[in-house]
Amino acid sequence: MEKEMNTILAKKSGKIREPKGFPQDYMATQLELSQRAYSKLENNEIKLDWNRLTLIAKILDVDPVEMISFDDSLIFSNFPQSGKQHTFNNFPDALKEQYENQIAHLKEEVRFLRAQLEHRRANH
Repeated sequence: MEKEMNTILAKKSGKIREPKGFPQDYMATQLELSQRAYSKLENNEIKLDWNRLTLIAKILDVDPVEMISFDDSLIFSNFPQSGKQHTFNNFPDALKEQYENQIAHLKEEVRFLRAQLEHRRANH
């Protein structure tokens, strides 16, 4: 079970890294590893422990728990063919709606905090 989880997490780190445009050598440098060692990590030849997973998640700007539950079928996939790239969006409508609701909530929170800041500036 632990070996299966390690394999899944190793592959997920690459699936999250690639769309962000981070090459393996960048990740390796950030983790103070050689590119070869990082490649072995993604290929599950080196065990991925919680501390390293946390560091990788930080570099990739994702929560470690999100990385564990990451579903790569929901990301954009680029398939080079004849020098062209085709992008396929596999986001389900419900997930898109959830993100849109979260964005709306955050925008409202920003408006509220700006109003609070203006109020404090006016009173000082």
